[in-house]
Amino acid sequence: VQLQASGGGLVQPGGSLRLSCAASLSIFSFNYMGWYRQAPGKQRELVALIRGGGSPDYLDSVKGRFTIFRDNSKNTVYLEMNSLKPEDTAVYYCQATRGIAAYWGQGTLVTVSS
Repeated sequence: VQLQASGGGLVQPGGSLRLSCAASLSIFSFNYMGWYRQAPGKQRELVALIRGGGSPDYLDSVKGRFTIFRDNSKNTVYLEMNSLKPEDTAVYYCQATRGIAAYWGQGTLVTVSS
């Protein structure tokens, strides 16, 4: 299983970015898909999660600003990030879970700075 993450970059505070995570097989194969992030000197944290049934969960600090959604035809999960703040700066990783197995994509750096 391969997960290909993309979409990071440099954005000003208040700006938007969309991250993509393309899976090498049908996303219906997974129980969950999600986005994690890790800022320098901090632990990796779960930002957003979408279940096989489609219901999402979010880290409290991103609720109302971030949206996780998927395109089943493209086997891709997205993270739409709006109203970005400097504290959102981190390397973002996509992750997929199938049974007891967890798969990770490579990180994509998001930098929010003026």
